Amino acid sequence: MKRWIKWTAGGALLLGMIVAATAASGLYLAEQRRNRYIDIKPRPVAYTTDAQTIERGRYLYTSRGCTDCHGAQGTGREFVNDGKGTRIAGPNITSAGVVGRYQPEDWNSVIRHGVKPNGRPVLVMPSEDYNRFTNDDLNALVSYVRQLPPQQATQQAVVDLPRPAWVLYGLGVIPDAAARIDHQLAPSRPVPAGVTLANGQYVANMCIGCHGATLEGGKIPGGPPDWPAAADIRPGAQSANSALARYPNAASFVAMLRTGKRPDGTPIQVMPFESLGQLSDVDAQALYLYLNAPAGSVKVDTLGATAGSQKSSANAVPSVAGGLKLPG
Repeated sequence: MKRWIKWTAGGALLLGMIVAATAASGLYLAEQRRNRYIDIKPRPVAYTTDAQTIERGRYLYTSRGCTDCHGAQGTGREFVNDGKGTRIAGPNITSAGVVGRYQPEDWNSVIRHGVKPNGRPVLVMPSEDYNRFTNDDLNALVSYVRQLPPQQATQQAVVDLPRPAWVLYGLGVIPDAAARIDHQLAPSRPVPAGVTLANGQYVANMCIGCHGATLEGGKIPGGPPDWPAAADIRPGAQSANSALARYPNAASFVAMLRTGKRPDGTPIQVMPFESLGQLSDVDAQALYLYLNAPAGSVKVDTLGATAGSQKSSANAVPSVAGGLKLPG
């Protein structure tokens, strides 16, 4: 019996030492990862004051998640605070904040690649969602943000995570956006507005950060432990148990985006409905069309543009070269 007790105590001590060593190693590696240098090819953003482009930028800002982290006025906003050690707030992105010093190429690095002007990774930035922006749309978004009135921050930028999360980050279990992006991938080609597979696929890029590169779903990277897993919304992968099976038509899907509720009235957690609710009817219907596309009907070329796109019988709008017109 005494020998068994000794073995148990010894095993527990050894396990404790392994856990402590792993934690210490993870924290050390987290600091290394936070300060790693990522070389991004400079791609200057074209500034403009064109009214139509600014309006397109406003639409992208309100519908692609920017307001959820930075607020409607761009002055910063706390968007995660679980009371258990996880607290995240977006920074002030008016000209009175850090972006006031940005050069044209810095906007591209931060938004598309999740890389700060100094080459270090941005810890909380869904750049996977924006990496596939067309050049026109990135120019429009940045031009809109740059014309926001300068205001002092109402909320300081914060990234507070519990120690276990930093350990997992250091060990690569929780990657930052820069680690999940193919930085050599060319921007998307211009996609005409319309209820088409091509436009639906383009809009669906905004879902990558939570649902994964192929929209397969799963645990949301970096999310608090009590967040539910993102649903599998891959085109052609629907089953009777899939999330999309709840929405028999585009109208029911669009209603969910507008209300944040399923057809049975139950609320959906975590999803950024403040932004999703601002999607135009055309973009929302195109997204539904794409997510419900039969397997094999969506083909992607080397630049990420959808080949063989098809129009639905829904209310399509005229094509617009360059994607600078507000859809709908």
